Amino acid sequence: VLFSGYFAMQVIYARRKYKVSPPETTGHPEFERTFRAQANCSEYFPIFISLLWVAGIFFHQGVTAVCGLLYLYTRLRYFQGYAGAARGRLGPLYASAWLLWGLLGLALAGLLAHFLR
Repeated sequence: VLFSGYFAMQVIYARRKYKVSPPETTGHPEFERTFRAQANCSEYFPIFISLLWVAGIFFHQGVTAVCGLLYLYTRLRYFQGYAGAARGRLGPLYASAWLLWGLLGLALAGLLAHFLR
């Protein structure tokens, strides 16, 4: 929730700085990158929460929590990188994708272990 709030506030600040009134989503390139970074993070949040929840219940809470914290950190770096320059998003984007795949693997392993007992 804190990250979503932080990202939304950055969009509000960019709207004010570059004079882009809602509901407009185009304008200054720096505003557009900030807006797009926030939208991208919001689009992946339901997937992240679902995988975090299932992996935490069926695999291991500690391992899942570490993966979740790393994911949140990479999304923060993604947001900051994308808001600065479009290329700045790539490293954190790949890292967050790998963490989502890792959480999917943990969730599947936990589900398989649970239902095959």
